[in-house]
Amino acid sequence: MSGSVVPKESAEPNLTPLLDIVFQLITFFMLVINFATDNYDQRIRLPDAGSAQPVEDSQRVLEDRLVLNIDKSGNLLTGNEVQPLNEATQTIKHQADLVKLNLKVTGVKLDVATAGLPTTIILRADKDVTFSSVLNLIKACQNQGFRKFALKAMIRG
Repeated sequence: MSGSVVPKESAEPNLTPLLDIVFQLITFFMLVINFATDNYDQRIRLPDAGSAQPVEDSQRVLEDRLVLNIDKSGNLLTGNEVQPLNEATQTIKHQADLVKLNLKVTGVKLDVATAGLPTTIILRADKDVTFSSVLNLIKACQNQGFRKFALKAMIRG
């Protein structure tokens, strides 16, 4: 009888490095995912406008945006915080400093005094807020170098 008592060797791949790389990729993509919808506070009831038009996707991707949510009392909503105008001014100044730092790091030459900052301020103001409250926030943004603004409204249907 010609049989072998030597056990057959089976080649099983080691999946630990593969699983490690997959986990690292998942972690990386979770960190860099765009949480754009986090900027839109659901407590804000936007005004209705018959001439409101959605922003085209090509414009949305190319521009730097800062979303400001304004409640019916004229306060700036940031996350779970409600900031009155004096605190909102500090937040806007901080955001302007971040934009300027980003321009400096990326090497973009821009005269902020004449051209303004390239960031578009998107104002999401509650329909019951007074115009003077919105105007005060716009002036605070302009004092920090922001020149481009967009107002959000609901499309009247």
